[in-house]
Amino acid sequence: MAEGERSVLLVLHDVAPETWADYQPFVEAVDALGNVPMTWLVVPDFHKRNPLARDRQFQQLLTKRLARGDELALHGYYHCDDSPPPRTPKDYFMRRVFTWEGEFYTLDHAQALARLHAGIELFQRLGWPLHGFVAPAWLMSQGTRQALGELPLRYTSDAQHLYRLPDFTAIQAPGIVWSARSAWRRGMSKIVSDHLQHKYQTAPTLRLGVHPVDMRHEFSRRYWLQTLMRLMENGRTPMTKIHWLQTTRLALRSAA
Repeated sequence: MAEGERSVLLVLHDVAPETWADYQPFVEAVDALGNVPMTWLVVPDFHKRNPLARDRQFQQLLTKRLARGDELALHGYYHCDDSPPPRTPKDYFMRRVFTWEGEFYTLDHAQALARLHAGIELFQRLGWPLHGFVAPAWLMSQGTRQALGELPLRYTSDAQHLYRLPDFTAIQAPGIVWSARSAWRRGMSKIVSDHLQHKYQTAPTLRLGVHPVDMRHEFSRRYWLQTLMRLMENGRTPMTKIHWLQTTRLALRSAA
């Protein structure tokens, strides 16, 4: 990436066969804008209901997205918290108030490693390149972090950073997400998102983290499409996460 160039990273969370109906109109609208690569966060067996390994049609769709220049990343394995019930007030808040989907929040090293290996094996079996892992709700236990340091992955992330693996080198990559399950949440999300766009208007990159629930409401779906268009009109280049990391590393080397 040239010095001073700014980017926008469009990231689709919770990608699974059952969420494609939510995403399809939005993806088609983005495709109509031209060459806008996206990062798809793929869940191998969303809530243990519909394994991707059994859905040949959706596999083919994602393979075609790769051919268009999109990126597929691993997003948990089940995307649901199936660990024993929380025992402390902090755990209760994180696992029942903040989210019910913090799959990797409590896993020990062996548990996290097993699920990561299973996800990696699925990508390998389908012939999909895999560079990144994103934990559901960005929640990772110490055991998960340890496991990620042992695997041939390039990055992970939280709400405001990307981390190069295996050493977890932090890179500022601010993100915007919505809470869209009710009208008042959508209204508040717009206010917060507008503020964050202004705050990070000069940041080298800005991540737009969209979710299936955002796509179920015209207000939020239109917001994401218009925001993407505006950021591109203001000079931000759309990229996938791995492309941005690669170009950022090249820029750092050139400046050294």
